[in-house]
Amino acid sequence: MRAGMNARVKVVHPEFDEFASTTRAISDGGVFIVVEEQDVESWIRYSVTVQVQGLPIPVPVVSMELVRRTNDGYGLTLSDG
Repeated sequence: MRAGMNARVKVVHPEFDEFASTTRAISDGGVFIVVEEQDVESWIRYSVTVQVQGLPIPVPVVSMELVRRTNDGYGLTLSDG
């Protein structure tokens, strides 16, 4: 099941860079993040970490994989690593 969700997240690639984004949708297996200016096309199929920002309590860092790109963002799926 997919649900609309707007949250600030930090996305980190351990070798290349990190950036802030917002989510547009979340599901049992992944998330869609809105990306306006960041070009991470070369990151497709790479593992990244994602952490929700701005909450009053610490949130876990989640391992995800960038699996698809659209005109306005990226689809990520939960990864094993």
